[in-house]
Amino acid sequence: MDNVMILLLLLFLPSTSGAAVGICYGRVANNLPPPSSAVELLKSNHISNVRLFNTEPATLRSFYGAGINLMIGVPNEDLPALSSGTAATAIQWLQSNIFAHVPPNQVRYIAVGNEVFLKDPYFTPHVVPSIINLHSALRTLGLSESIKLSSPQAASVIVNTYPPSSATFDPSLQSAIVPLLQFLHDTRSPFMANVYPYISYVSEASHVSPDYALFRGGGEPVRDGALAYDNLFDASVDAFVWAMEREGFGGVEVVVAETGWPTAGGEAASAANALAFNGNVVRRAASDTGTPKRPGVGVEVYLFGVFDENEKVGEEYEKHFGIFGLDGAKAYNLSFN
Repeated sequence: MDNVMILLLLLFLPSTSGAAVGICYGRVANNLPPPSSAVELLKSNHISNVRLFNTEPATLRSFYGAGINLMIGVPNEDLPALSSGTAATAIQWLQSNIFAHVPPNQVRYIAVGNEVFLKDPYFTPHVVPSIINLHSALRTLGLSESIKLSSPQAASVIVNTYPPSSATFDPSLQSAIVPLLQFLHDTRSPFMANVYPYISYVSEASHVSPDYALFRGGGEPVRDGALAYDNLFDASVDAFVWAMEREGFGGVEVVVAETGWPTAGGEAASAANALAFNGNVVRRAASDTGTPKRPGVGVEVYLFGVFDENEKVGEEYEKHFGIFGLDGAKAYNLSFN
């Protein structure tokens, strides 16, 4: 085989890099190791994408020069000031809250609020105006192509999700969702979804089997026209794809900004099940498996999370999503590669 033929084969071989796999670094706890130790732990496990939920300076500074790409959250309570201000206000916010602590080339995404549309209706009108002002600021700074803006939303912003092709956005959220989708389309930015098959499983155990929630296969696939689903994760992602398509924005990418499975605190919460779920999510991302609706299009994911968080409110299982123990040992043998 001559050199030209080898070159052509290499050019047309599929990429083996896979979609990005990251981890969420939440800090709602009173017993965590210092951020500098967490950064070393992440580096030693070859984790190069991390989601932070706020702009706490000491945490951000710990990532400076660490070779880790960041998704940085804008706290919900910062949205009114950002939405009512100018691009200059947004530039000042970016400079003092983010770029004073980490360089722009480490910032991949800015996540504007978290699950605002259903959890914090007071802040809902401020999401898109804040995004627009921040985008204008990034454009002024020459960073609007390298740093993308979005707003992570809970899976419950969509309704009628069974089968996925029937999914629609909650009609009561239409006035907020459509402008967000328009912005994401116009700026080639992803829709960020927080997807937790575990929560669907425990809330609808009579309709969702553990095998379907954990990628174990077994039973008959869920049929949706010509598509077949053997796991709830794919069905949940595709429900967002169908809902966006119904609004005329079928080309917008989906990034799963949170997903995971707890090790304790609830039914089917165990290290073995967490390994089964997260392991399958990682493998599918790494191999660009995609979903039945978008086969071969890898789904970027952020696993939740680094440590257990003993001050989380809500159900007991909310405190037990840690992939690592406080001593840095893995709670289960998950590979991020």
